[in-house]
Amino acid sequence: MEKGFRLRARADFQKVRSEGRSWVHPLMVLCVFPNTLGYNRFGFSVSRRIGNAVTRNRVKRRMRETVRLLQGDLCRSWDVVLIARSPIADVNFDSIRQATEALFRRACLLKSHDCSARLDD
Repeated sequence: MEKGFRLRARADFQKVRSEGRSWVHPLMVLCVFPNTLGYNRFGFSVSRRIGNAVTRNRVKRRMRETVRLLQGDLCRSWDVVLIARSPIADVNFDSIRQATEALFRRACLLKSHDCSARLDD
């Protein structure tokens, strides 16, 4: 994922978490907040509770890859943070992909869904 599409600053993560909306799945939490950039930015959070550095990096790579695969199908102009939950370390890539897609669908961020009604309530 290119650097321009990443959320890196702590303040950006905090803004998405505090002012945005969130959806929960057993494997991860999705937090979103609109931006005015015309493209999406993504941040990934994997705490030390998930496991050692090798495990955390593997989980983060898998999460980034699932977002990369879905990126073309997502509505634009959103800051997105995906937060890993403990069970994610023990599942395969396909389960992470399905969880990510389910969360994006619930948030109405997939273009195949009606994006006009999302998050405005």
